[in-house]
Amino acid sequence: MRSRSSTIRTHRTLTPLAALLAGALALTACSGSGDKDKDKGGGEQTPSASTVSLPKLNGAHLEVAAVWTGAEQANFKKVLAEFEKRTGATVTFVPAQDPIINFLGSKIAGGQPPDVAMLPQPGAIKQAVQNKWAKPLGPDALKELRKNYSQGWQDIGTVGGTPYGVYYKAANKSLIWYNAKVFENAGAKEPKTWQDLLTAARAVYDSGVTPFSVPGADGWPLTDWFENVYLSQAGPEKYDQLAQHKIKWTDPSVKQALTTLAQIWGKKDYLAGGQDGALQTEFPASVTQTFTGGDQPKAAMVYEGDFVQVNIGETKAKVGTDAKVFPFPAVGSAAPVVSGGDAAVILKDSKAAQALATFLASPDAATIQAKLGGYLSPNRNVPVSAYPNAVQQKIAKALIASGDDFRFDMSDQAPQAFGGTPGKGEWKDLQDFLKNPADVAGAQAKLEKDAAAAYGSGS
Repeated sequence: MRSRSSTIRTHRTLTPLAALLAGALALTACSGSGDKDKDKGGGEQTPSASTVSLPKLNGAHLEVAAVWTGAEQANFKKVLAEFEKRTGATVTFVPAQDPIINFLGSKIAGGQPPDVAMLPQPGAIKQAVQNKWAKPLGPDALKELRKNYSQGWQDIGTVGGTPYGVYYKAANKSLIWYNAKVFENAGAKEPKTWQDLLTAARAVYDSGVTPFSVPGADGWPLTDWFENVYLSQAGPEKYDQLAQHKIKWTDPSVKQALTTLAQIWGKKDYLAGGQDGALQTEFPASVTQTFTGGDQPKAAMVYEGDFVQVNIGETKAKVGTDAKVFPFPAVGSAAPVVSGGDAAVILKDSKAAQALATFLASPDAATIQAKLGGYLSPNRNVPVSAYPNAVQQKIAKALIASGDDFRFDMSDQAPQAFGGTPGKGEWKDLQDFLKNPADVAGAQAKLEKDAAAAYGSGS
């Protein structure tokens, strides 16, 4: 599974959402999963069974491309099946590879583009528009988009004032998941600050369990680690400047963030398998090895977004009891809130493709996948009660309550060549840094060289 889920339009204050999220997750510690059928916090909007009108499309055939695999792909196919049922169209899911822009380029060059693609980066949407692949959203899709999404989420899918993307999937990427039994045995407490996190890690280590599971084989989780530290420590204005390459990666703020990261990445005994083991660990395994083995797993904590729950579901651990979560701790004055997402973008402008975009912009589609778990929607009209457990309900409520108070994943805003390509750019440079966390200056030099080349070419 890959959940790269990103802002062009951003806001200055992080504190309200961070505080709300912290409070929401604190509530889940004692709520278990008993909130399934009602939203105790109030304020939920419950759409009717069917809120979007779709045309009859008997005989129409559509292809939808996405990088999703495993449970994520299977759950999305159930959403597509509902679209088929309502319209009479036939929809085929096309598995794509990273980077999806390159995959789409080869498909388009061969004269076989999919009708719709799920793009995981604003940079990819912009590139699809620049290449004249993407088609603007039609009036029905725009109506659903404006009715169901905050302005910030609308803006991320807009290029040059024209809306192209429907953000069907969101991610809260400022979460650390932990093995509750390990924390209990170690006497460790949920941390609120970076220093608290180091203290908890030491307690876990002293109890005989390795503190962290880091999926270094995949470059994208490493960029997410960096972004949370950098946003909290350097602040939102610097974050925006670095995201747009208005300051260089050789800036002292980057040095400070990498040095902070090295307080964990540089401790071999704090990483499951050490640095070498981390570099061989892919994301799904980083989660499952944290929640298998009872109170003696390979690691006590794993950092990543709300979608971690999909992989926890592959173990015997129960979210909210065996597997718990806390907001990424404050490194600076405020805890970070980094969001991501995947947007539906039309590549073949047809009645059927526009209808699918309209459906994906509606609460109908998102509610289906919300009920299946491991998914978060930025659609504000999806009922909170649709999410299958208290943890997801609180995370969803916090996301919607935030409105436009978030920062989008920095690497997803970057040109694909720098922020979204396996084995290249930021992904590779941070893998090299994980291998040798003592070489901060060397990492900065590599990052700046690759960023300058990618931003300079716009690719």
